[in-house]
Amino acid sequence: MWHTQQIPVSQLEAVLQCLIPLPHSLCGDRQPLNKGDILWSQHDKVVVQSAKGGKGSGTVCILGICIHRVSRASHPPGSAEGTSLASEILHRFKLLHMDHTWTESLYATLQFPDRAQRSSLWLVDSTGLISEQIPLNPSDYCPYSATGSTMGNMVYANYGRHEDFNWLKSVGVSLAGCVVVMRVGGGVSFAEKVWLAERNGAGGALIYPDPADLPQDPRRLGLNTHTAVSEHVHLGSGDPFTPGFPSFNHTQFPPIRSSGLPLIPAQPISATVAAKLLSLLSGPSCPTSWRIRLPYVRCTVGPEFTSGRRVKMSVHNTMTPVLLNNIFSSLEGRVEPDQYIILGAQRDSMGPGAVKSGVGTAILLELARTFSAMVQKGFSPRRSLLFVSWDAGDFGNVGATEWLEGYLSMLHLKAVAYFSLDQAIMGDDVLSAYTSPLLVDLLDAAIKQVEHPKHLGQTIHSQAEREGGSWRIVKPLYLNSGAYSFTAFAGVSAMELRFTEERPYPFINTPLDNASRLQEVLGGRLGVTGQRLGELVGEMVLRLAHDHILPLRITSYAQTVLQFSVQLNKHSVELQSRGLSPQWVFSARGDYSRAAETLQRAIVNSDLHDPTAAAFYNTHIMRVEYYFLSQYVSVVETPFRHVIHGRGNHTLMALTEHLALLTSDPGRFDESCFRRQLALFTWTLQGAANALNGDVWNIYTHIR
Repeated sequence: MWHTQQIPVSQLEAVLQCLIPLPHSLCGDRQPLNKGDILWSQHDKVVVQSAKGGKGSGTVCILGICIHRVSRASHPPGSAEGTSLASEILHRFKLLHMDHTWTESLYATLQFPDRAQRSSLWLVDSTGLISEQIPLNPSDYCPYSATGSTMGNMVYANYGRHEDFNWLKSVGVSLAGCVVVMRVGGGVSFAEKVWLAERNGAGGALIYPDPADLPQDPRRLGLNTHTAVSEHVHLGSGDPFTPGFPSFNHTQFPPIRSSGLPLIPAQPISATVAAKLLSLLSGPSCPTSWRIRLPYVRCTVGPEFTSGRRVKMSVHNTMTPVLLNNIFSSLEGRVEPDQYIILGAQRDSMGPGAVKSGVGTAILLELARTFSAMVQKGFSPRRSLLFVSWDAGDFGNVGATEWLEGYLSMLHLKAVAYFSLDQAIMGDDVLSAYTSPLLVDLLDAAIKQVEHPKHLGQTIHSQAEREGGSWRIVKPLYLNSGAYSFTAFAGVSAMELRFTEERPYPFINTPLDNASRLQEVLGGRLGVTGQRLGELVGEMVLRLAHDHILPLRITSYAQTVLQFSVQLNKHSVELQSRGLSPQWVFSARGDYSRAAETLQRAIVNSDLHDPTAAAFYNTHIMRVEYYFLSQYVSVVETPFRHVIHGRGNHTLMALTEHLALLTSDPGRFDESCFRRQLALFTWTLQGAANALNGDVWNIYTHIR
């Protein structure tokens, strides 16, 4: 699918602008380009053919060019650099001869550091007088932090996970009014860390990168110890002042504050600042698993300082309405044009954003170019392809979520699947696929076709099998993923792919995330890794766009619920003694499993080339994900309504965690709450089964 295409340089002024400042180390040898020259695009290379005749031996890496252009400077939403980049991407789409290219604009409320008043951190004495000011970088901040000041003792809480706060409770450490220091990582986003700290009574949060998690030796491609990591702290996605509905026109709606906005101030700090603060703590020693690698720090959790001092923090950020621009380009399907396969990537970044926005944007443009070239050469996709460059991704996928909110009522009828290209390359060794289970079969087929970028002669699948099994590739969707809102909010099957290394890429969400460092981390293999990632996505998109019957695994959620049913059955005697019967869940799971299997058999036994039959079955397949959105909770108050992937008391995860209390802490088990959770989940599962059964007169027959 990676075709050769001839492109006159005179038509690609934006590319020329990228080529001129390209560093020698990024793509190897290159030669000067003139207006009459021709660029030959082949695989991940551009071969230069001189206007004077003959091909030059120099090559230029397409992926590197685009990543270098995108990440040449910070480009947050609303900035001059961000606006310029948006215009260039719109122009690039228009050059590709797509069927439709357009921009959708909206205003959203974003938060930036206050230019008039800097956020600050102090040590104060027992009388409250400032004894020392600790310097902070004014550009380091957590978007959507609460503003204001707090003062108190300090507690170290490891990664800020549930289990970390539970351990502190178990040893009698109170967080009431304290400033909590937490490490980046641990599988927990900044938003989750701050939310959990707030729930446990903290007055403020400081988050730092520890050398145990992120390498901090600049001589070995690491952070320097004075660099902080910035990330938004809204426990949600989209504009937090229009939760559940779009920000198309702020003047029409009074602002509604998202329940995911924190009530305590949060601030990122560097390892140097963290070392200074943590070296002053007294109190219980840290568990072995909490050990940090900060110099001259004996790991204790606080809450008091050895000197009797306290810490004071003051956060000064301002909310600002910003015009956002989502850029769309589409190729229309020839048979079912009203069904879309969507590919998208974040465009903005608070820093240079080589990984954060450059990689995804480069792969998005290359996939758009590839499919456009295929169509021009005679390929006819059954379904439409939609390529999108999203704005305000660094603030919680605001551009994408607002678009979803604006088209929520029709997307489950139109959108087949979504592929997020965000942060797709952070290494070239280990592939992870954060995905809806419905797309797993599609992924499994693709990884058997695509060569591994690092291990020549091995497919991604065969290499994964050598290293413990390809099942390790599949991971659940997570809150900060660019794919999460599509599934958890809109009920569209979604996937986000990522190549990583065993050693973490340390520069993400920092001012050091630039193209040259990314290329150095990859040992010069950025081009081939991007090509493999593009081929992998391309293989899956090609099948979704071409196959008569959509290749989604509609039986997958039956297995997910079965695993919960096993846990539920272990507690059935105790539940029944409390007047709670798990039988309705077992019955609903059985109904869903039978309905999915019946539909699957009907598809296999049908004439798949009959357009009426294909349309009928595809409609049912497309809606499976949507059926798992709970209809019994408010989209405004609980936007992530998916009972498997969502967040809230209606979800399978909440139900599982509550069930576990029967063993771990029976006194906290709330029968009334559990009964409601069980009902919400069971009704949604039964509704999905009924919907798969089809017409209402078929439902009783299947249930009986």
